[in-house]
Amino acid sequence: MKKQIITALALVLFSIAGFAQTTAAADALQNAVTKLDQAQTARDYEVLEKTFAGIAAQSNAWLPYYYAAFCNAKIGFLYQDDGDKIEPYSNRGEEQAKKAASLLDTVRQKNELSEVYTVLSMVYRTKVFINPMTYGRKYGMLSDQYLRQATQLYPQNPRAAYVAAWVKYNTPKMWGGDKQLAKQLATESLQHLGNASAGVNPHWGKAEDTELLSKYK
Repeated sequence: MKKQIITALALVLFSIAGFAQTTAAADALQNAVTKLDQAQTARDYEVLEKTFAGIAAQSNAWLPYYYAAFCNAKIGFLYQDDGDKIEPYSNRGEEQAKKAASLLDTVRQKNELSEVYTVLSMVYRTKVFINPMTYGRKYGMLSDQYLRQATQLYPQNPRAAYVAAWVKYNTPKMWGGDKQLAKQLATESLQHLGNASAGVNPHWGKAEDTELLSKYK
């Protein structure tokens, strides 16, 4: 009887410890996402990428890997005129985004997979920045491929619409660029984001859409 009581007590303590660890990871993720909403510089994103990677290692959930990849993608976009700096960030971002995708149910979590593919599209776009002549064709096509998949999985995804807008705005007309379509896509993205709630689920995009649309004034 005494042995059974000790075993039961051990199970209770184990459950409490597991719950506390889960709660701590959830709190850490929320704090990191709150800081991410205010991030602006490459240094901001570098610090947060390490934070998200640390949370991911402890929780093995898709969101921390997703946000770590997003931070690396943002760094790549900030360094787009200095390609020599980008490769380590794009490599980590690719690995993290693929890990996030591997943790999702491709049947039941299509919206979530769309979010991951949107970030993976951004990561591949940063690889183009490294050397457009060398990497442009391969990684530009991969970026477009994942962006199309993201849109197919979740047609109203405002973040996929923003990335599509960015691509259309920054691509020369002779290669398929279309600044008016870019404006339309960014406007639609911003409209969908109007009711976006905070929390830990992906909700970024307003600042990016606003910055792109400001170029039309």
